[in-house]
Amino acid sequence: MTSNDWVDPTELLQRMYTAFNSRNIDELLATMSPDVDWPDMIEGTRLHGPAQVRTYWLRQFDTIDPHVEPQGFTLDPDGRIITDVHQVVRNHAGETLADQMVQHVYTIRNGLIERMDVQTVEQ
Repeated sequence: MTSNDWVDPTELLQRMYTAFNSRNIDELLATMSPDVDWPDMIEGTRLHGPAQVRTYWLRQFDTIDPHVEPQGFTLDPDGRIITDVHQVVRNHAGETLADQMVQHVYTIRNGLIERMDVQTVEQ
């Protein structure tokens, strides 16, 4: 993909969520910039680049069974995409550890995800 190729951000994110829920890490990483900045929700730190994100997801999927469903997309004044997400996290025995709404905030440049942040939603 060249920097002149336009990608619908909603389609890109839908593709990313589908890949996440099917555990297709290669497809997930294909939606991201080579210098992606991603939150490590387990350690509370930031990850940089696809290799770190791959390692994080492998560890996460080995530990828990998360499922995320986007409920809506909005554009904020800074041009970021805010995605309302229903997130259900289970352990591998099937017990629900979390069932909540969160917001994923994406910066997309040149048709790829450059940064993602997670915000909690007051219920």
